[in-house]
Amino acid sequence: MNNDTIQPTAIISPEAHIEPVVEIGPYVIVEDHVRIGSGTRIGAHAVIRRFSVLGRDNFVDAHAVIGGDPQHIRFDDSDTGVEIGDNNVIREGVTIHRAFEPGCKTIVGSNCFLMTYSHVGHDCRVADNVMLTNNVVLGGHVEIGRSAVMGGGSGAHQFVRIGAFSMVAGFVPLRKDVLPFTMVGGDPVRHYRLNSVGLRRNGVDKERYRALEIAFRALRNGDRNFADWPDTEDVAYLRKWLSIKSKYGCYGFAGKSNNRR
Repeated sequence: MNNDTIQPTAIISPEAHIEPVVEIGPYVIVEDHVRIGSGTRIGAHAVIRRFSVLGRDNFVDAHAVIGGDPQHIRFDDSDTGVEIGDNNVIREGVTIHRAFEPGCKTIVGSNCFLMTYSHVGHDCRVADNVMLTNNVVLGGHVEIGRSAVMGGGSGAHQFVRIGAFSMVAGFVPLRKDVLPFTMVGGDPVRHYRLNSVGLRRNGVDKERYRALEIAFRALRNGDRNFADWPDTEDVAYLRKWLSIKSKYGCYGFAGKSNNRR
């Protein structure tokens, strides 16, 4: 730990492990059993609570709180934690709660962007390259696949799944699952189409996109005969995602007279 990069007003537990070249701003609190990787920067007044692990080259902005106790009336102070990967941007006022389930962790992957005042509840699993825009709220046990984007002010009920490469419109309250690769929004909430811009930005070429179009056209028409779908990596992920039992089911499709699935 290089004391030249740690402000003298910061309070650092002697039981915290901080790698070299970590910058810690004024009035930061780092509690017991915390690990912070090299290159990470922590802004003024941020709090990193016990059992939190941060990887390399993260930026934690002012007044963020990582590892707070889960908001669950039956929490028994078990040794649960938060695990955060590398190269994340965690902006001011973000809160990430540690897990409720004994021995578990709330997970945030790498290369994520958590914007101002977004909240990640206990036992959530947020994959790589996810973007939570301002004031997004995730209840406990929410799963978000890689490269998904949630618009400002949107939220997800506990145990909801949000598939990879999907995009959720701003101010949408999610009470059901969101299919991978899609855009979802409206009132009532519905899947509208493939997230074409997001897919293109993530390197999905025309051939892969056409395969997804075939699969989603079949889904929209109520055909779940997976054997007839194209055999690509993206479609294989979609098949696997659909094979997992959903707690609440998925949203239907815009423009369909019967949207129950």
